[in-house]
Amino acid sequence: MVTDNSELITPVHPVIEHYMRDLAEQFAHPVLDEMETFAQEKDFPIVGRLVGISLEICAKMIGARRVFEFGSGYGYSAYWFGRAVGPGGQVICTDSNPLNREKAEQCLAAVGLWERVTFCTGLAQDVFQKIDGNFDICYNDADKGGYPDIWLMARERIRPGGLYIADNVLWHGKVAGEDPADPKPGSTKAIREHNRLISTDPEFDAFINPTRDGVIVARRKMA
Repeated sequence: MVTDNSELITPVHPVIEHYMRDLAEQFAHPVLDEMETFAQEKDFPIVGRLVGISLEICAKMIGARRVFEFGSGYGYSAYWFGRAVGPGGQVICTDSNPLNREKAEQCLAAVGLWERVTFCTGLAQDVFQKIDGNFDICYNDADKGGYPDIWLMARERIRPGGLYIADNVLWHGKVAGEDPADPKPGSTKAIREHNRLISTDPEFDAFINPTRDGVIVARRKMA
């Protein structure tokens, strides 16, 4: 996850994003506002409301009931997935900071979504290996250097017709060319490799939604 930075490339013009946010007012909720205000005050990276809406809609479109998140922060993306999976659905969250789990419980319980969440504290990859079964959606917003390995790990456990979704795949435009001022060239290289692996995988169809910092959506083909 990365925070917005006006000095970096943004795929969608801010005026257009503002217009889309105006159209999304139907999703307004005091708890959601609180989560977004917290992110702004603490400079905590979240996907933002427009991407959040797209996560919920993608999950609803495939009837997702079981979601695994590689990197959950304090539950902002889980808010949207939790709405989508419905009663009896499950969103497995991961984060290494127990304070983020506490914040997630506070926010998600306030909107009746906490009972749909299993929040595990620890490295996402380690948690994933300890949990059995396949998933309707694997969502990746973990450390960028680990993106290729997470993709290779997750793709094997996405059910046919299910989705792999990852945030920050445009990396504020840095994936498009070499940048001598890039503070994290290793992350940029990893994201490029991640995107290449997905785009050339014959078992998946994929596209990039350029909203905010780019979100890749890959659907596992039906057998």
